[in-house]
Parts: sequence; structure tokens; C-alpha cells
Amino acid sequence: MLSDMLPGGQAMPLWFSLLIVLVAAPGSALALARAVYALADHVLRGRSAPVLGRVLIYGRGAVLAAVALVAMQAALPAVELPRQAAAAISRMAALGLVVALGWALTRKVAAVFDAYMEGELGENADWLQRRRRTQLIVFRRLAVSAGVALTAGLVLTSIPAVRTVGLSLFASAGVAGIVAGLAARPAVSNLIAGIQLALTQPIRLGDTVVVEGEWGHVAEITSTYVTIATWDQRSLVVPLVYFTERPIRNWTKTTSRLLDTIFIYVDYTVPVAAIRAEAQRLLEASPQWDRRVFAVQVTDLKERSVEIRVLMSAADAGSMFDLRCQMRETLIAFLAERYPKALPQSRLEISEARAA
Repeated sequence: MLSDMLPGGQAMPLWFSLLIVLVAAPGSALALARAVYALADHVLRGRSAPVLGRVLIYGRGAVLAAVALVAMQAALPAVELPRQAAAAISRMAALGLVVALGWALTRKVAAVFDAYMEGELGENADWLQRRRRTQLIVFRRLAVSAGVALTAGLVLTSIPAVRTVGLSLFASAGVAGIVAGLAARPAVSNLIAGIQLALTQPIRLGDTVVVEGEWGHVAEITSTYVTIATWDQRSLVVPLVYFTERPIRNWTKTTSRLLDTIFIYVDYTVPVAAIRAEAQRLLEASPQWDRRVFAVQVTDLKERSVEIRVLMSAADAGSMFDLRCQMRETLIAFLAERYPKALPQSRLEISEARAA
């Protein structure tokens, strides 16, 4: 006891005891902890340790708070305080320690995920990079949510009044439990869908998809919904469970390279060889063509026109869209200039006898 160190063994003043518990002990512990952090930062300075560096930075405030609270509890037995005051300080310190440790642990776990997601997802990222990033984002959010929920549960069960009320509610929660389960069904479904999404990877960040007839890119994956950035700069927000229950079109599931076609309808007198040569010339001069696939074929004969399909390839969906538009425009201009009679026509023949 610190009172034994006072002259004559007199009792320690109340203000002096509070000063030691609330200021001196936590202040000394904080100074020591900051010195340890400064030493660790100095050792890691200039070294390539992204994971350890982030772990040391994330949740530093929570760790310092936990150190101060531990010092407060350690100083309580060494001072003379009224029993009620000592019990109140000890209980508040214990609750604060649970919160600080839970938050610090959650931030450390998030730091590990963030360290592996340090690189930005560029436009040319391959499918494996998008797969890893999608899994890391989903599991990071699940880990943070679990940490927050666990910390909140520990805090609530540490309060006697709340624990008593909670147990009484659980004892009489027949109908209420069913109602709560039904109300929480969408959230639970989305949670399970998020885990399935991270494991099976039907979509990834940056994928080009067609959802509800809308073409766009996967811009964000949260714990409850996916944001699709459409081509016209709108945002389509879709619940996670949608991607486990309905079919979607993913144009970049394994690769971003695409095959696509355009159709032109011309008269029966059209020279197909000339169209084939012009289409090849246009593709070879276009930077959007990746030089993998090219074909010009007559795919159908209709009553008044011939259907010609131009098959081509491109490196990604954006390049393919531009290439299709360019091919339509230039081929129509070519036919109008060189073979105007080869465009679709309606014929009407009048015999001389009937005309007379």
C-alpha cells in the first residue's frame, strides 16, 4: 500500500489516490507504450514490411487506450479509495478494456486484409487479381462485422442489469424470436450470399456484366449489395442474393477478350468478295481489333435481301462496342459510294402489254 510510504503511516488523501489511479498510472503506461511504438516505427522505417507496418498503425489508439485502462486497474489495489468508488472505477475500466481490445483486434484484422489490397485494381487487371480482391473485400467486411458484434455482445453481457434483462427476454421469446427471425431473414440471406460470392466468384470487382438488361462494370461489393456502374454513369444497386438466384451475363469471367458480330442487309446483286475485302481492310487499320478472329459470311437469304455477318474480335467490351459502330458506319458508306444498287431495294416490274 502506498499509505505505508506516507510519514507517520497516515491515510492517503482521496485526491491523491484519484490522481495516481486516473492520471499518474495511465500516463506512465501511455508514455512507455508510445516509446515502444516509436522504437518499432524506427526499426521498420525503410524496410519492406507492408503487413506488419499496417498492423502497427491500425488500431494504435485502441491499443493505447487498453494499456491505460490496464494501468488503472493495476493501480487500484495500491491506493486507498472508498469501496464503492473503487468498484465503479474497476467496472468502468473493465468495460472500456473490452471495447478497446475488441476494436484493436478488429482493426488489426482489417489491416492484414488492407495490406494485401494495397495495389489499386487497374483497368488491365487480370481475372486472378479481380478474384483475390473480391474475396479479400468480402471476407474483410465479414471479419469486421463479426468483431464489432462480438465486442458489443461481450460489453452487454458484462453489465449485470442488461444481462438480467437479456436472459429474461430469451426465456419468454417464443413468438418474438420467430418474428425476429423472419425480419432478419433478408440480412442472413445476404450474409450467406456474400460468403458464396467470395468462394464461387460468379462476379468480381471490375467485371463487365449485364444485369436486368443493364450493361456495366462491378464497381463495389459490400456485405449486403453490389453496385453496378452502368455505361451512362448511373449506379445499379443489386442485393447480393440476386447473384445466387438468377442468371447473369459476365463478359469477363475468365478473360476480357470478346467475339461479336454486325449484320448488314443488302441486295442479291451485292459482291460479297468486295465487302469481305473492305471489312478486312477496315479491321487491319483499326486499333480496336486485336487481330484474333475475322470472318465475313452470308448467314441468311431473306425474301428481299441477303444477310451478311461480319465476325470480329476485340480485347475488351469497350473496344468491341467502338469497333462494331465503326464497322457499321464505314461499310454502309462503302456500299453507298461503290455499290449503291446493292443496298436493299424493292422491285416493281410492269409488262409492256399491261402498260399499253
